[in-house]
Amino acid sequence: MLFRIHREGYSLLAISAIVLIGLNYAIFQLLPIAFWPLLILSVILYGIILQFFRNPVRSIAVTDNHLVYAPADGKVCVIEETVENEYFKDKRLQVSIFMSPFNVHVNRNPVSGKVQYFRYHKGKYLVAWHPKSSTENERTTVVYGMGNAEILMRQIAGALAKRIKWYIGEGQEVQQGGEMGFIKFGSRVDLYLPLDAKVEVKMDEMVKGNKTVIARL
Repeated sequence: MLFRIHREGYSLLAISAIVLIGLNYAIFQLLPIAFWPLLILSVILYGIILQFFRNPVRSIAVTDNHLVYAPADGKVCVIEETVENEYFKDKRLQVSIFMSPFNVHVNRNPVSGKVQYFRYHKGKYLVAWHPKSSTENERTTVVYGMGNAEILMRQIAGALAKRIKWYIGEGQEVQQGGEMGFIKFGSRVDLYLPLDAKVEVKMDEMVKGNKTVIARL
């Protein structure tokens, strides 16, 4: 698996490198005895920031719209039947994935199709696993049309994630597994599926984007 850095991290990584280099140089000049401990801490801190913006190459060998792939890395935190009030306004099967700061935070298209609906909503920054985060937090709502079925996906900002990025728009044709967005520093993704979808994951299961099959349609 090829290791890449996501473009959302370029500016922060560059600024962090400049600040840390400047700080270490100043300490080396003014307080040499503290230089090596600070250098070690700086390398560890930079490594943490670097790993957060990793963007592994994960292609889907064969696209199949009967399979709903995980749109993100993380832990399954919700599997339940619920009412989706923004678009469908009826009962759907909800599967949610919580992304900790140590997960890959790239978001991917779970299916191929046309973006039938897209909205960005300003909101609060409750912790991502809070039950009301799906309707009260900053979020986006994307509906994928696949001909005879529709799937809704939400990017939800958490208590630390206060910047959602998306790269798709209403009316756009998208490919299963393609990159659709990024959320910084801890967040959550919700999927709303047809009630007859067969869920292939369990509560608290760790999943990987483009690798784990969430459900079969």
